[in-house]
Amino acid sequence: MKVLMINGSPRENGNTMLALSEMKAVFEKEGIETEVIQIGKKGVRGCIACGSCFRTGKCVFDDDLVNETAKKFEEADGLVIGSPVYYAQPNGSLSAFVQRLFFSSHFDKCMKVGACVVADRRGGAATTFDALNKYFTISEMPVASAGYWNMVYGSQPGEAAKDLEGMVTVRTLARNMAFLMKAIALGKEKYGLPEKEPHQQTNFIR
Repeated sequence: MKVLMINGSPRENGNTMLALSEMKAVFEKEGIETEVIQIGKKGVRGCIACGSCFRTGKCVFDDDLVNETAKKFEEADGLVIGSPVYYAQPNGSLSAFVQRLFFSSHFDKCMKVGACVVADRRGGAATTFDALNKYFTISEMPVASAGYWNMVYGSQPGEAAKDLEGMVTVRTLARNMAFLMKAIALGKEKYGLPEKEPHQQTNFIR
């Protein structure tokens, strides 16, 4: 089994990565392969809603980062997204990245397990956490949970290690995510994936 982990922080070894590393250690103990993708300081263009991906199966901005990650996402059993908090939201480059990643990748994400972790100095973690989880739920991805919302607190790199509750939370998250992925794999083997109805898209114009 494999988990793809995305570090959206421009600080490659900051508190976001500290939380992801705690999870990575648990996954490896559970026999689950992990790969971390650093968004960091890379310039990531935002989605322009051109619709090209519906014809070609990939994002029109062939910057390798999104399209290559999409291939790895398709092969993975789970996805973890880590972000610092900027104005009570995920940081801009990560937001642009995940919007393009989810919108342009049209493979079935149903029953891939999703989770996010949020690193914060003081406030805005809950809204960032909420925004990231929406990518999973719109894609029929079960969302792994822990004993609290997946937040760690710290300002300078490494300070989140002192957030003992936060560290327990992200390790619990990883253990629960590992269990859920394994349980889903067994369920798929015995029962297959849930039946799907034809997609119906409506709007609010009468």
